[in-house]
Order: sequence, then C-alpha cells, then structure tokens
Amino acid sequence: MAKVVVLGGSGAVGSVAVKTLSGQDHFSEIVIADINLAKARQVASGLKGKKVIAKKVDVLDQKKLIAAIKGSDVVLNCTGPFYKFAVPALKAVLKAKVNYVDINDDVDVTMEVLEMDAEAKRAGVKALIGMGSSPGATNIIAKMAATNLLDETDSIDIFHAHGGEPIEGEGVIGHRFHCMSIDIPMFLDRKLTYVKYFEGDGISLRENFVFPILGKVLLYPYPHPEQVTLPKYIKCNRVTNKGSVLPEPYYNLIRDLCQLGLTGKEPVKVKGKKVVPYDFAMAFILRERERILKETRFGHQRGCVSVVVKGKKDGKYREYRAHLASESQALGEGTGIPAAIGTLLMQEGKVAGPGVLPPEACLNPMDFLALVPKVMKLDQKKEGGKSFGGIIVEQVDENGIIKKLDI
Repeated sequence: MAKVVVLGGSGAVGSVAVKTLSGQDHFSEIVIADINLAKARQVASGLKGKKVIAKKVDVLDQKKLIAAIKGSDVVLNCTGPFYKFAVPALKAVLKAKVNYVDINDDVDVTMEVLEMDAEAKRAGVKALIGMGSSPGATNIIAKMAATNLLDETDSIDIFHAHGGEPIEGEGVIGHRFHCMSIDIPMFLDRKLTYVKYFEGDGISLRENFVFPILGKVLLYPYPHPEQVTLPKYIKCNRVTNKGSVLPEPYYNLIRDLCQLGLTGKEPVKVKGKKVVPYDFAMAFILRERERILKETRFGHQRGCVSVVVKGKKDGKYREYRAHLASESQALGEGTGIPAAIGTLLMQEGKVAGPGVLPPEACLNPMDFLALVPKVMKLDQKKEGGKSFGGIIVEQVDENGIIKKLDI
C-alpha cells in the first residue's frame, strides 16, 4: 500500500497532478490535503477507481501538517505562493521523514530551501524541488541537451508563455507580483548577476520570441531558479529565463498595478474605510481578467515553454530547441503533469539523494522522458516534424539549417 499526499491538491496545478497520479498504479491511496475542503472533496469525487481522500490541511499549521503527512511515501507540494509555503512544508516533511516533491518557482525561496540540504541528508529524505514546467521540465531538457547532444555548452535560454486557464488563483497572481518586485538573477558571462524588472538591464533584456502555437510574444526577465541551479551542474556561459502571460493586455494590467505600488499590504483609508491595496488589486485583476479574455476573444487555454541550448558538437556549432507546446493545456497541465511524473519517479526509486536537489541534480532525463508518453495527454496536432510525447525538438547546424528530431 503506497500513499501520496498532495498539498494544495484542489488548485489549478494540484488538481491536475492528482488526476495524473490517479491514472497510474504507483499509489493505492491519494490524499488531497487542502485548506479548502469543499474544493478538495469536489476533486476527489470526480476520480473513480482509486482511493482518493480529501482532508482539510493548513500548511502553516506545523503540528497538523506533520500529522497529515506522517506515514505517507511521498508528499507533493502544490501550494502557492511558495515564498509563503515552501519552507514550512519542507520543515514538516523533514520532521516526518517523508520524501518530497514540489513545484517551487520562487528563486529566493529556492536558495533558502537549498540551505536545508544537510538537514535533509541527516533525515534521510529526498527532496526534489522545482519539479514543474519552469523550473522542472526545462532543467531536464537542458541537461539532456548538454550531456547527450553537445560536447560543449555555451548558453541555455528558457522562454515560456501561457494563458486562458479556466482557473486563475490568488497564489498565481501573487507569484507574478513577487516576480516583478524582487531582484532577478541572470547568469551572464559566467557569473550570476541581478537585474530589476522595471529598470536598466531588466528592460533591455526584454525579448520577442516566436513560439509554436502562440506565435510572437514579448517576454520579460523572470526570477526562476534555473539561472541559479543549472550553472552549478552544467558548465556554460549564460542561462536566462524570460516569460509572460496571455493575453498581453492581461499581463500588462498586472505589471502596471505592480509598478503603481498596489501590491502593498498596509491598509489605506478610503472614504472612512480601511482598504488593503493588495486585496483591491487582486480582486480587480480577477474581475478584469474575465473581461479581457472575452474582449480579446482569447478562446481556449494554451501554452508553450521552450528551451534553447547552444554549443558545439565535434567542434561545430549546434543549437537545440525543445518546445513543450499545447493547444488545449496551459499552466495547470504544464506544471501539474511534470510534478506528477517527478512524484512517480520518486516512488520508483529513480530520484538520487538524500538531500534537497533540483531536477538536473537528481534525475536521469531519459527516465523522465520515458514516463512522458504514459501520462501526458497532449495534442496530436503538431506544427510539422516529429515529436516525443508533446516535445517538439529542432536541431540547427552551423549553416543555419533546421532539422526536426526524434528523441
């Protein structure tokens, strides 16, 4: 009898992870541990043939959290924002001595939890962190290209955009505010440097990128962990991460409210009533999102994450572009499915450890890719060429000739 506990299992990402895990035979019991018991029960009721249990759990209540996860085989943490919940969740896991997977994409928190590596080793716990889309699948693709396809790696550039999800939670928007407010790491010229989103290099690093399915999208520097972790395990000169959210007017609204300072949590008096700017901004964004989606006729959810790795093979220039694109899936699926795959690999004993480790440090890319077609339900329609489980791979040679690859 194997048991997995999914923290935040009723959310946009967690519910996809739960559904994916329930479709495999690795766990006989799946616990949806969420502060919103009604939503957890709703997700559980939609899954048949497996023992899926809904349980009310507050990640910030250490005593109850430890009790909820004790005795399980793996804990998958899908709660957000991670700058609030990642450390408490990992502390509880180490006390309960249970293996752990999360989708943490806050770089400052990633650096904090990496400092818990020694404690995890003493507890004999394997903690696979950042196992979503970006970070997660991006780290694995970068490692595959650098170790399997190139002799020398020059640069790793990560691009991502998505939109139109049926659910947009406060945690997701709060994460975007956080990403725009903190110093953003970029690994440039073999050293880690920091840029500010609204000024200087943060503006000059903005870039248009042409995605399969999405087309050309203006992307912004993102403070994800890849720029910090990948250079530790892959020798290279540059690692960057840039992204956005669609449709563009929706992303611009979030950006503008953040720049105006409406992310503050100190109440202000408005006509005799106290109003928290952050709460107002959150409610306004969620309301306006629906209007913008309708006015732009955005349609169904869709998304893509692309990894471009450049270097040399046999002394000649090589560039590899890997695109995880979907016309019917976006944030929830793009993050929830890789998280579920990481959880399945943990249960299979294919995660190295113990310790707190990013994907490129503890996973074999081929183990990950072998599970992709078994659990990922991606589009059959591709923009030409061959693909592997929804991954479109292109090779560019020294003459600029593009070749589609099978992996």
